[in-house]
Amino acid sequence: MEIIKTSIEGLLIIKPDVFKDERGYFFESYNKERYAKEGLVMNFVQDNESKSGKGVLRGLHFQKPPFAQGKLVRVVKGSVMDVAVDLRKNSPTYGKWESRILSEDNKEMFWIPEGFAHGFITLEDDTIFTYKCTNIYNKDSEGSLRWNDPDINIEWNIKEPILSEKDKTAPLFKDFATFSTAGIIFT
Repeated sequence: MEIIKTSIEGLLIIKPDVFKDERGYFFESYNKERYAKEGLVMNFVQDNESKSGKGVLRGLHFQKPPFAQGKLVRVVKGSVMDVAVDLRKNSPTYGKWESRILSEDNKEMFWIPEGFAHGFITLEDDTIFTYKCTNIYNKDSEGSLRWNDPDINIEWNIKEPILSEKDKTAPLFKDFATFSTAGIIFT
């Protein structure tokens, strides 16, 4: 397993050791002991999976404390451009984003700790995406940011993605920044 740091502290790319032969492949997508030896102590309590057609954009979503979630995400089938936005008010990269192509071919995983908004755009039909979460989903704690917010300026490389109504009308980052200044959100 190789762990690659990104330009944002705490946000990591994990490349598993993949064993291939004429039968196919095998890899460990998660091993609590092995991750802990690498300094990644995670306690997962919920797994999620989504299936989407090409051009579906899900996000940018987050859970507010005390239900904030760390997520270990990966693609089982297809591919996505996965994005995380730093919402930690005291972080030097507050409001910055990082993206990574995750696919069934590269088998990379993205570790997104608490304090980030998360989203992805599917690059292929029938893409299956999985999340391991460190906290349970709580509807009253969910939040979102507008996918095409000009202050965040994510390069999605698509003009008209397929969006849920909730994602079309999500708040702007400037409104989130004002809200979080009151000490209500991530530190």
